[in-house]
Amino acid sequence: MAVVGVWRTQWLRAALCAPTPTLRTCTMVWLVAASLFLLLSRFGIASSPLRAILARILGEHLYIRLYSVLTLAAFAWLILAYRGAPTRALWTAPGWVRLAALLIVLPAFVLSVAGLTTPNPTIVGTEKLFARPDIVRGILRVTRNPFLWGTGLFALAHIAATGDLAGVLLFGTIGVLGLAGAPLLDAKKAQRHSAEWQAFAAATSNLSFLAIVQGRQRLVLREIRLWRIALAIGLFVLMLSVHQWAFGTAPLAGL
Repeated sequence: MAVVGVWRTQWLRAALCAPTPTLRTCTMVWLVAASLFLLLSRFGIASSPLRAILARILGEHLYIRLYSVLTLAAFAWLILAYRGAPTRALWTAPGWVRLAALLIVLPAFVLSVAGLTTPNPTIVGTEKLFARPDIVRGILRVTRNPFLWGTGLFALAHIAATGDLAGVLLFGTIGVLGLAGAPLLDAKKAQRHSAEWQAFAAATSNLSFLAIVQGRQRLVLREIRLWRIALAIGLFVLMLSVHQWAFGTAPLAGL
């Protein structure tokens, strides 16, 4: 049993740490810690009863400001930890997987850009929009959580294409925030805005295109606006062009 315990300790250290497991070189541990910190700050504060307690003590506006600073700091820590983490390959993605990932990332950009630029009562501080009878327009006809779905799809595509432990931790964390955050956000809005939420939810869906398929909604492309799609494509192309410089990998290489 003692031998098994030593072997497990050595395996865990080898998996998480660089070849010399010192505080300075054990950078994978910091990436794990950064991932957990971001997830706990999101689901342990913003999506828990603690949020109401803090908002009552601090006031809604101060709480939002402080939580925004905390979130930015958590993301900064995650990205810095990722950039300093060693490369430990888990699999090698073939060319067709990387191509499929690119084809997923493009609509993820469209969802994210449209989600950030379309009035949406699920966004913090915009709850008054529930009262607008015509609020379900554009990308909200597709999904009521476009930014979170865009983030989740972006993360899943990168997990498949990257194939290393650090990438799985980084994009897995981002993916959980998006894909798990959407139903949690729905539940929070339903609790805080019962009547308004019921009408909004009846005309929309969390899962993309579900309300359209079920006949509860229709797709109106002109409401999404061409400039949003053009902006998303422009950002997609920009990220492709600077990806090698910024992240050390070329998405189009070998395709």
